[in-house]
Amino acid sequence: MKRRLEAITVNVMACAVSLAFLYPFWWMAVASFRSQEAILSDPLRPWPESFDLSGFAALARIGGVSIWVFARNSVLYSAAATMLGVAIMALGAYALHRRRGSPVFEIVRYGFLVKIMYPSMLLLIPLYFVVHRFGLLGSPIGIVVVMCAMPLVFFLFMEFFAAVPDEIVDAARVDGAGEFRILTRIVMPMARPVVLTAVLIAFLLAWKQWFPVMVLSTGPDTYTLPIALISLNSELGVEFQAIMALATLTVLPVAILFVLTQRRVMDGFLSGGVKG
Repeated sequence: MKRRLEAITVNVMACAVSLAFLYPFWWMAVASFRSQEAILSDPLRPWPESFDLSGFAALARIGGVSIWVFARNSVLYSAAATMLGVAIMALGAYALHRRRGSPVFEIVRYGFLVKIMYPSMLLLIPLYFVVHRFGLLGSPIGIVVVMCAMPLVFFLFMEFFAAVPDEIVDAARVDGAGEFRILTRIVMPMARPVVLTAVLIAFLLAWKQWFPVMVLSTGPDTYTLPIALISLNSELGVEFQAIMALATLTVLPVAILFVLTQRRVMDGFLSGGVKG
């Protein structure tokens, strides 16, 4: 009886905490269907008086650019940065793990730690000059290349590769397999849960990026949905309904993606050993 009471108490507390975290998202979705006057007069109302779609209609064009341009850029940049970033981070983590005694490994590892510790705003100034030097300023390629640097994904692969027994790699090398064959035929199939987790994390990180895109862009044609949200705020003032409508459209795709893949994400984080 005591255990059952404890389980019920824990579940009730977990539900209460979950509702507390979910309420801001619910309020955002509800506010996107309420008028400006209704939001200001009764801001805590948990449901709309009527489904007013004028906030979504105001999003047709933002700053003279169609909303579909921002949505297309968000999808393309996030997808390209995810594929390229995961591939580079995986290859780099494996190569540096195999040569973990070299000074180069320490330099790269501390470099990624610095990127995690310091705000990305401080690193964008040198990145701006590098992108400008290569003639990629204002181009989607330059934006995607900058978005590919994902230290969290790098360390996720590093932790997994460190858990792979050296005996497996040594046995494959004795059989005549090269490093590329060992990576593609032995190590990466083991890392499938980690790869799926890395893909999701990389996509979420790329989707929310706004400051690098704003700095490296030379016009609104390369803006994404997060920047459109900022532009909407400055163009229409404090238009809560339109802002909440765009925020809902921006958050909804990644929220659905996370809900559908959360089990695989947990499996990837818990993959500390090699599964036979």
